[in-house]
Amino acid sequence: MIDFFNYLLNGFLQGQIYALLALGFMVIYRASKVFNFAQGELMMLGAYAVWTLTLGANLSPWLSIPLAFVCALIYGWLIERLFFERLVGESVFSMVMVTIGLVILIRGIVLVVWGAADRQFPVLLPPAPFIVGDMIFPSSLVIGAVLTLVVTMGMSWFFNRTRAGLTLTAVAEEPTTAISLGISVKRAVTLAWMMGSVIATAGAIVLLSGRSLTVGTADVALAALPVALLAGLESIGGLILAGAIVGIVQALVAAYVDPAIGGSASSIVPFVFMLLILLVRPTGLFGWRHVERV
Repeated sequence: MIDFFNYLLNGFLQGQIYALLALGFMVIYRASKVFNFAQGELMMLGAYAVWTLTLGANLSPWLSIPLAFVCALIYGWLIERLFFERLVGESVFSMVMVTIGLVILIRGIVLVVWGAADRQFPVLLPPAPFIVGDMIFPSSLVIGAVLTLVVTMGMSWFFNRTRAGLTLTAVAEEPTTAISLGISVKRAVTLAWMMGSVIATAGAIVLLSGRSLTVGTADVALAALPVALLAGLESIGGLILAGAIVGIVQALVAAYVDPAIGGSASSIVPFVFMLLILLVRPTGLFGWRHVERV
């Protein structure tokens, strides 16, 4: 029974890391109605920025991490200005195709600048696990879960209670009307991309502390995609529950099913959720239902 609760709680914590990564998808979608398939690449770019500043430049983590967030703000701003500024008002399909192009572009840039070799990501979080009785929790997961809760609550408040957040939502829903009301659509979308880049960098720090960093690191964000879809792409608060569901089911499958079949069924659990969501409830658990009047 202790093992079961151990798997259960560790699955919950892992799910919150997925939720943090999914928040990056959601922030950009809430402001631009663009599903950013390059969110994993933004995470990878932030990870390489942290690695370069910490180990390459030999800076203290107290300095390198804030500088990495500044770098995230800069390349988030740059990406929006170079690729999305001229697409305001264009079809969603066009914007999505641009994000797919960004996947290839950012991976190419990383290969040119840092190469394909594995690199050891700096240990930025305490390596010793948290032990509560017979329960053992990796400290990175505990810290990541707390960070997810704080950031998710903050972003939910921002989008629902502040003028700037409500402006971002208005821009995404009706950009033409927003322009007619004097709202700067370009500024709003730029802010969303900058926030999405910062969140991706925070996710990289939690997920990769003490682990290997490669170009394939970006693929980890794919596991967060079903969490965003399960919550509903507009529901930031729903990420906590969606992450818990995906993380717990994946952990239990890894503990009890994988040894029985001699395979890795747990690795496909998030994507099974994604397919079921798209088939049964495309708007997710808490997504908005849009009603069109003819």
